[in-house]
Amino acid sequence: MSPPRVLVIGAGFAGVECLHRLERTLRPEEAELVLVSPEDYQLYLPLLPHVAAGLLTPQSIAVSLRRRLRRTRYAPGIAVGVDHERRHVTVRTPEGHERALRYDILLLAAGSTTRLLGIPGVREHALGMKTLAQAAYLRDHVIGQLDAAAVATDPAERAERLRFVVVGGGYAGTETAASLQLLTSAAVRRFPRLDPAELSWHLVDIAPRLLPEIGERLGDDALRALRARGIEISLGTSVARLTPRSVELTDGRVLPTRTLVWTAGVAASPLMTTVETELARGRLVTTAEMAVPGAPGVFAVGDAAAVPDLAKGGDAVTPPTAQHSQRQGKAVAYNIAARLRGTAPRPYYHRDLGLVVDLGDKYAVSRPLGIGLTGLPAQAVARGYHLAALPTLTARARVLVNWTLKAATGDDFVSTGFQRGRPATLPQFEHAELYGGGGANAAPPEPGAAPPEPGAAPPEPGAAPPEPE
Repeated sequence: MSPPRVLVIGAGFAGVECLHRLERTLRPEEAELVLVSPEDYQLYLPLLPHVAAGLLTPQSIAVSLRRRLRRTRYAPGIAVGVDHERRHVTVRTPEGHERALRYDILLLAAGSTTRLLGIPGVREHALGMKTLAQAAYLRDHVIGQLDAAAVATDPAERAERLRFVVVGGGYAGTETAASLQLLTSAAVRRFPRLDPAELSWHLVDIAPRLLPEIGERLGDDALRALRARGIEISLGTSVARLTPRSVELTDGRVLPTRTLVWTAGVAASPLMTTVETELARGRLVTTAEMAVPGAPGVFAVGDAAAVPDLAKGGDAVTPPTAQHSQRQGKAVAYNIAARLRGTAPRPYYHRDLGLVVDLGDKYAVSRPLGIGLTGLPAQAVARGYHLAALPTLTARARVLVNWTLKAATGDDFVSTGFQRGRPATLPQFEHAELYGGGGANAAPPEPGAAPPEPGAAPPEPGAAPPEPE
């Protein structure tokens, strides 16, 4: 008889950490391990702003699955449906075909997508910071705007191209605005026809404070540091409408711009809606052991799961952070092994170790173990934390070398052109449109919208579903 199959959906912190533990815990005859993911690497998301700003190469934070997982079978594709009664998952392959993968134990670690909130124009015209391709695309786009502004003869066009807007005052938005503002300030000196005073950066957030998760004092310190660099910060404000050449804010202002980066929160993967069990704000409700009630053999972790936060108590659930995802991956590996061996599972319990926000230019705000730090000491803690959290020695070495080279030699500010022709909309970059038009972020297609990418056609009408593998 073949061993029971453990099927993991998602190659993020939780999914890869779980499989890494299972490979060391279970013998080959105890379980077959299978991973479904559209990419063959694990992305270290917290350092995406460094890729967009050119501090790191994309390969530095893309950890090869084949380097870390030696026994797991990798199945390229995107999971688009779960049938827990028949115990199989429908997977869409890179060629656009669908197949069913059976499982005995299923771990849903599909992560999240960018939350769009249904604001007109955001879906079509905003840029994101959720994937490696988006970070590379954003860097090329920003440098391309400087190139175009340098040859523009219309002052209005030049002003549009030199104004950059970031929406979202959390970690991703704040670090993205800080990193890219430093990039453009350094790059503009290489363009003799551009006046550095014409550069304009805006950070917009609906919350009344910047970085509320890190505390009032540190959030205010970050606010002052960014404003001292010339970044305009508008709090208690959101986007009312976005067009290709302007953004209208809810306070009535209209900012001419051709660049808006959207980082205003995340939503659980639309895959969770196909499980047909209880959801909490789109996240799959689990027990403290990370099992999904009503779906035997199914576990859920990470951004897609509402795991009870026993450290806080009450009705609290763990926040969608990399720290919790990584530790849930370790904990759920123990519980999956316990289920296979018939032993008792353990509830997930973890206290936050702290928060770090790297603002570049020898400045950061950090709260390791509840101790508030700012400036260079905080940046040393932030970068030290990232080096320690990277999953392999190779990744740590690449990141450290990249940081050192950037500090010693600077940047050449070239646009690679790798992303030319790629779809630039958020749902297309994040594959959200495969779930009935984008899941929670669905919207009807605009007239004249570009057709799907080649190979993404749906199955022929009436075609029989594939047999589970």
